[in-house]
Amino acid sequence: MTKRTAISGGISLVTLLFCAAFSAPHSSAQISALTNQDGRRLFVNTDPPAPAKLSAVRKRPATIYMNAEASFAGYSRPAVNIDRDGAEKLVREAAERHRVDPALVRAVIETESNWNPRAFSRKGAGGLMQLIPSTAQRFGANDVFSPQQNIDAGVHYLRTLLERYNGNLDLALAAYNAGEGAVDRAHGIPSFRETRDYVQKVQNAYFRPGSGRLDGAFVNTRAIHKDADENGRIIFRND
Repeated sequence: MTKRTAISGGISLVTLLFCAAFSAPHSSAQISALTNQDGRRLFVNTDPPAPAKLSAVRKRPATIYMNAEASFAGYSRPAVNIDRDGAEKLVREAAERHRVDPALVRAVIETESNWNPRAFSRKGAGGLMQLIPSTAQRFGANDVFSPQQNIDAGVHYLRTLLERYNGNLDLALAAYNAGEGAVDRAHGIPSFRETRDYVQKVQNAYFRPGSGRLDGAFVNTRAIHKDADENGRIIFRND
């Protein structure tokens, strides 16, 4: 009787300890049931996997685009290398597809991101052509940091704006920066200093010598003309 009681008590103690291990709410380990090669069932105490730190992934610094090459690594894909020649190829293809002057696309990219495919603004715009999420989704870019998707969606949007404003480059560029609603409400270029500076910077890049602008694609409404008045004085005008 004494031995049987001791064994029973021992089994109860083991059972209690085993149940406590399973029911401990704050235990940092997990009990896993395994079967070894001899067919015996074993219980293994293992540590749970550490949770993924998504915030650390999202806050990775962008790679700066330097001269002839850049590195792009999407949040959920392997790194993608793109050099300036590769970006130029994407620009030419998208420009031909959407019937936009490639030089204009290059001027927008230069002004928006300076050819940095990982550029990200305080307003939430990302990629080479700095698309906000709603615009990216509107024109089929699921990943704004994909150079191919970003350029195609950005060029498509630029073409839409040029059609909306009947080829008026000033208004199309202003809308690209400030939105169509702001341009429509202002009945022209909004008075925002950022938008006015933006329109000027893009046009400076587009109309400068060597930009590759297509002949007759646009007339620079801001070009400075040299004239002489009736008294022979030289006058510079931009009207």
